[in-house]
Amino acid sequence: MGYERHTPISPPPLPRWRERLGQYWALVRGDRPIGWLLLLWPTWWGLWVASGGVPPWWILVVFSAGVWLTRSAGCVINDYADRWLDGSVERTKHRPLATGAVSGREALLVFAALMLVAFALVLTLNRLAILMSVLGVFLAASYPYLKRYTYLPQVYLGVAFGWGIPMGFAAVQGTVPPVAWVLYVANIFWATAYDTWYAMVDRDDDIRMGAKSTAILFGDLDLVAQAVLYALTFAALGLVGRDAGLGQYYWIGLAVAAGFVAYQFAMARTRDRERCFRAFLNNHWVGMAVFVGIAADFALR
Repeated sequence: MGYERHTPISPPPLPRWRERLGQYWALVRGDRPIGWLLLLWPTWWGLWVASGGVPPWWILVVFSAGVWLTRSAGCVINDYADRWLDGSVERTKHRPLATGAVSGREALLVFAALMLVAFALVLTLNRLAILMSVLGVFLAASYPYLKRYTYLPQVYLGVAFGWGIPMGFAAVQGTVPPVAWVLYVANIFWATAYDTWYAMVDRDDDIRMGAKSTAILFGDLDLVAQAVLYALTFAALGLVGRDAGLGQYYWIGLAVAAGFVAYQFAMARTRDRERCFRAFLNNHWVGMAVFVGIAADFALR
């Protein structure tokens, strides 16, 4: 009795609209929420401190949705700016713009659409928040180009993606008090630190391609510089706690966050690429610990 040979049946091709949506989803890093979370936590820090607890529900909706939209738009414009580089970097060579699956024109249209939706949400806020959002758009759009000209794009990342903190105070209080700027500075130090872990993953490729980063600037002193950045982060957060009158739950949150940071140094001390990337990811827990401390302190008074 003979056996029939069966030719494997290939799955039917995806409809074009589904294939394009899949490419756009990858372009905005929809499958990688870490960037959204690292932007969400400090935005919520600011909203909770500005409100003395849970913020007004619509402001919370606007800023939470805005975090996702602006982070997604930031990923798109970052890939557009880095299309000369990403194809030569191991970690980024499969991104849609690097492979040509998405064109530069498509990427700019996606960026514009995301920013327009975000701006439409901002238009429901007060005048000061609307005016500040214009500067926020400029910061987010210009950030990706700095790695060609300066070793400090990680610092500018903190400046750009922490802008939701003073904007949150503007939306809630109609003004931006000194404590808001101290919290903003804390976020700049923190973002510089966690994005330096990220830059350490790509350091060899960036050097080869002529890109710049704090990881390259710090060189062999990278771990020392990281320790200084995290120390400055917690010093600024300590000032926020003092000025905002936060109590024991906040300080417990900071202690837990410091424990996560210590774990990052233990994990990445060998500078192994995979371990540096895991240290970067761990900062989600740092941001959440600080937020839980703030929220618990206001809720349990």
